[in-house]
Amino acid sequence: MRLGVLDIGSNTVHLLVADAHPGGRPLATTSRRTVLRLMRYLTPGGAISEAGIRALEDAADEARTTARAEGVVELLATATSAVREATNGPEVIARIEDALGQPLQVLGGEDEARFTFLAVRRWLGWSAGQILLLDIGGGSLEIAAGADELPAAAASVPLGAGRMTLRFLPDEPPGEDAVDRLREHARTVLAPVAETFAAQPRPDHVAGSSKAIRSLAKLAGYPAPGWSGNERLLLPRAALGSWIPRLARLPASARQELPGITADRTFQIVAGAVVLHTAMRELGIEELEVSPWALREGVLLRYIESMAWG
Repeated sequence: MRLGVLDIGSNTVHLLVADAHPGGRPLATTSRRTVLRLMRYLTPGGAISEAGIRALEDAADEARTTARAEGVVELLATATSAVREATNGPEVIARIEDALGQPLQVLGGEDEARFTFLAVRRWLGWSAGQILLLDIGGGSLEIAAGADELPAAAASVPLGAGRMTLRFLPDEPPGEDAVDRLREHARTVLAPVAETFAAQPRPDHVAGSSKAIRSLAKLAGYPAPGWSGNERLLLPRAALGSWIPRLARLPASARQELPGITADRTFQIVAGAVVLHTAMRELGIEELEVSPWALREGVLLRYIESMAWG
């Protein structure tokens, strides 16, 4: 069966098409992204503007056309924090559903964490033991921990890279004073969350997922041998911290010349680095491993599982 997952996030609208069958791993065939940066379309009252809604409709219509051309028999359409938290969310959802021609599942923050945790568990396997997961999107940061396929603890906090860029780092380059203000804010938001996760068993494995974390690992991390020919990518907290002052002094146009920093991430990468570094410090993480699988794969895996048991 050819399945599709449409992830309408705060930064991109991403369609993943994969061949799947019960009991097997999904094999991706197509990946298409439309960069929207929905945070730019938020009004002072927290609504998505008419221009933003039209951009979402166009992206949804394009994804629907691509899915049909690729022979997708079931499209799993999801939306996350930007749509979930918009004050005009019901109108936005209705118009996206009209463009798609099908229902849209709006995920809560903890649901995002659970789906992503499932994907990371399946990627790393049971031998990874107790896993601690960090995932940074455009609107929120998800954290999850556990020894099973469902996390024992899951949290979502509004520390996404796009949201924090608009609020704390709007200037280019942002400078170190702005970075310090963002770091202090992230520390305050994370303090109660860190207490919750401190009560969990010490992790055997720390994983990070999302494009922002992968980009930062390509910049500041290093590769290590993996299994079955797969290369693992590791990101030490110390190396990430050493890059933050340099990133803060560079304008966005210069950042995209750095290893791993793509044009669609260059504006948000400083905020993403500060939030990730602060989270790693508050949670006592010295190093994490990047997981290639994240939310979209988790949605696929849960659907495949329901097929198998159904």
